[in-house]
Amino acid sequence: MATRLSPLELMTKLISFPTVSRDSNLPLVDWVEEYLTGHGITSHRYWDPSGEKAAIFAHVGPEIEGGVVLSGHTDVVPVDGQPWTSDPWTVTERDGKYFGRGTCDMKGFDALSLWALVEAKYQGVSRPLQLALSFDEEIGCTGAPPMIERILEVLPKADTVIVGEPSMMEVVTGHKGGQGFWLDVWGFEVHSSIAYRGVSAIMEAARIIQWANEVNEETAALKPTEVASLFDPPYTTLHTGTIEGGTAANITAKHCRFDLGWRAVPSDSNEAWRSRVLAKIREIEAGMQKVRPEARIDVEERFAVPGLRPENMGKAEALTRGITGDNGTHVVSYGTEAGQFQDKGYSAVVCGPGDIAQAHQPDEYITVAQFNAGHAFMQSLLERLK
Repeated sequence: MATRLSPLELMTKLISFPTVSRDSNLPLVDWVEEYLTGHGITSHRYWDPSGEKAAIFAHVGPEIEGGVVLSGHTDVVPVDGQPWTSDPWTVTERDGKYFGRGTCDMKGFDALSLWALVEAKYQGVSRPLQLALSFDEEIGCTGAPPMIERILEVLPKADTVIVGEPSMMEVVTGHKGGQGFWLDVWGFEVHSSIAYRGVSAIMEAARIIQWANEVNEETAALKPTEVASLFDPPYTTLHTGTIEGGTAANITAKHCRFDLGWRAVPSDSNEAWRSRVLAKIREIEAGMQKVRPEARIDVEERFAVPGLRPENMGKAEALTRGITGDNGTHVVSYGTEAGQFQDKGYSAVVCGPGDIAQAHQPDEYITVAQFNAGHAFMQSLLERLK
């Protein structure tokens, strides 16, 4: 009989795979598949078209609908340039904390979910338990939607999803969505002394960025909706984080590349914001082309993540509140895969061990107490599924 690993042993193994989003996660997926097979659990994959990555999912219990999905992601952010004091790919315990890349975000929860799935196999459950581990969450939650489609094709549909992003085991019922673009502004170079004859890609990019500032000010001044008022800030925000371009100080810039994105409260439509942003981009582009017809703005979509909408008497909320005893109102401004499950008809919440403040940091950690709280949650969940 295959060895049943403890949650800590499972986390240690998962951390040992350096599954940075830019790299393959297949060694981890291969190991998870082998581990589950050793315990009589059939797993399935959704393959990324590149063939370099895959999501893995599995089902334990009767082949009926109405189960619970434990949802996590396998990828982590890079450690390049970060001043780690221990090996990021080895779990190191000190001062009541487990250090390692992904301990908090979110291989700690992945390990607990793997443990729960195997225990469900041995203990038996009358309500199914499913595991879903995605890829490319850290670069825009792009791996989950096709994985969810594949799950719906292969497994009986569950009705409840618990996304285990670090929430200090609080029940998060809402989060912002968002979308992001890369914008490549192509101008026309002339000497800066006759700038009116050319088109400066940087100056035109600045028009868009300034418009984003103005929209933020306008939106902040509006009365927030009931849902929006739960968030900090209680409105949708536009943002540019990086920009580069130009040739020399005395030449109008031929090219400028920058990012433009927004984080939308769940009561706002991502599609409406997308249309509004694109309309402004085309307005600026039209002005450029009046000067030089060959000038243009290319738009590349980076990501699109729906928000998680608070549910009225949601099954996921009821289940997780019943286990944790948390009756507070909690929403977050970062995005997760929960909204993507919700858009496919699942009831979803975010609830997992660890503090989001530790995610992506050098010497990332999860406290032993939080990891143990996550373990206790899984034990209680198994009792409710019997």
